[in-house]
Amino acid sequence: MELKADQSLWEHDRIYFASDRDSGLRAIIALHYIRPGRTGGGIRFFPYASVADALHDVLRLSRAMTYKFAMAGLPIGGGKAVIIGDPKTDKTDSLLEAFGRAVDELNGLYTCAEDVGTTPADMAVINRQTEFVAGLPGGTGDTSPATGLGVFHALRAAVERRLPGRNFNQLRIAVQGVGNVGRYLCKHLHEKGAKLFVADIDEQAVQAAAKDFDAQPVPLDEILSFDADVLAPCALGAVLNDETVPRVRAAIVCGGANNQLAEPRHGQQLADRGILYVPDYVANAGGVLSGAQVLLGLGDAELAARLQGIYATCNKVFDYAQSAGIPTSDAADRMAEDVISR
Repeated sequence: MELKADQSLWEHDRIYFASDRDSGLRAIIALHYIRPGRTGGGIRFFPYASVADALHDVLRLSRAMTYKFAMAGLPIGGGKAVIIGDPKTDKTDSLLEAFGRAVDELNGLYTCAEDVGTTPADMAVINRQTEFVAGLPGGTGDTSPATGLGVFHALRAAVERRLPGRNFNQLRIAVQGVGNVGRYLCKHLHEKGAKLFVADIDEQAVQAAAKDFDAQPVPLDEILSFDADVLAPCALGAVLNDETVPRVRAAIVCGGANNQLAEPRHGQQLADRGILYVPDYVANAGGVLSGAQVLLGLGDAELAARLQGIYATCNKVFDYAQSAGIPTSDAADRMAEDVISR
């Protein structure tokens, strides 16, 4: 197979391929930074076109997790797992249990949690084979509410910085993806009076947002270039690329999706166009804060305070980017790398 991951392979501490003939499991677990002694990150269950595509994705996602944990102030390294397949047709208890055995063989180096294509109920199945699972039903469970709230705090900081004096009831906000995280973000924005425009591959999710948040549906191929004040990508990654960045009309990009920039240079392209980009792993850190609540013994009040703290972290990123004359994406990377080095 032809690997598209190139040199990023060697930036990771360990990469594991896991398979199980009986259940059909095909998975990759990437541990980007295990020197804190442990890593954590979600399990993405997705029908990748090739193993190379899956590897490329898991390497990007695990690296972003390291930076996300660093910026969230959590003493955990970044890890991520991908399971190759369609979760609607390929997901079985036996497959999830086989994945759990693969995680258990790592002896605590990696703690898994839900992500795209997996649920808290799936974590309970995996938990039959390993204790190294977060996001269990009755525990931290669904991290989407915390992620959505964190993105809201990030968006609030961005609006105050880029559109000073504007109230939420004066804003037009385009949300790409109104599944779990996007829906919770819409809830907070709707409560503040923002006018919402939404798109999703799931028409039922779009209709639910239209009903519950008075949102206006927008064709999926138009949402990234929609005439709005804020663009909130809350679906899959790499949506900001050579084709889409020139078409973005919003003054701010701030959403819950991981790895929104197809390549680092797209952060510079957004900055060159005067668009304030909130680095995704800063904006969506609420999920890891929620997932680590039990692991680190955080009370509800401390978790709420840390979610609120995303607002202050965004302002630090904005200030650093302005003083150094660099894109916000580069500023966040430098700040995270400084935390890691210390």
